[in-house]
Amino acid sequence: MCERAVAMTGPPSLAAVRQRQRGFSLLELLVTLMVIVLVTSLVSFTVSSGGEEIRLEATVRNLAEVASYALDEAQMTGVDYGLLLEEDSEARVPTYSYSWLERELDGWGAPVSGKDLFNKGGLPPEIELELELEDAPLVELSLDEDRDAVEPVKPQIVFYASGEATVGAINVRERATGDLLWRIEWDLLGRFEVLRRGEAEEDW
Repeated sequence: MCERAVAMTGPPSLAAVRQRQRGFSLLELLVTLMVIVLVTSLVSFTVSSGGEEIRLEATVRNLAEVASYALDEAQMTGVDYGLLLEEDSEARVPTYSYSWLERELDGWGAPVSGKDLFNKGGLPPEIELELELEDAPLVELSLDEDRDAVEPVKPQIVFYASGEATVGAINVRERATGDLLWRIEWDLLGRFEVLRRGEAEEDW
């Protein structure tokens, strides 16, 4: 009885050892690798998409905040400020940019004060802008190739020293679908509102 017990609990056979040490087959490793690559791609895509949305929101909100600051600065300094929106349609993929201007004796130029705030900005090629003004439902933003270099550039939106502003709105759309992503609108007194998809925050 004891001999049988000893025999049963003796060293494992060579076949059993090989069975335990066999490891993964090449097919199993390939399947595992494909799953890891797929999961990594999905996570990277999600993070990338979310990052772009966050950057776009930051750009839109910054644009509205600087515009509000420009109106306050105009009242304090007695100098008019302006916002110029442009579309570069000559590029392989049309892109939109915006720049800030200050009224001078002979026209408009780069702001002297607040240079850190009044930086020129741009939007990614996947985004397009629409400008609506009170006296013009839709304003053309394309750069004019025939623009006379002597003629000073004029902004479409002016923030006056009197405390008033050109009434209007800026629509930020996705170029591929035309979907409205953001809308900045303001009244005569420069009261700005940033609307996600054109709706107030309480609607979300």
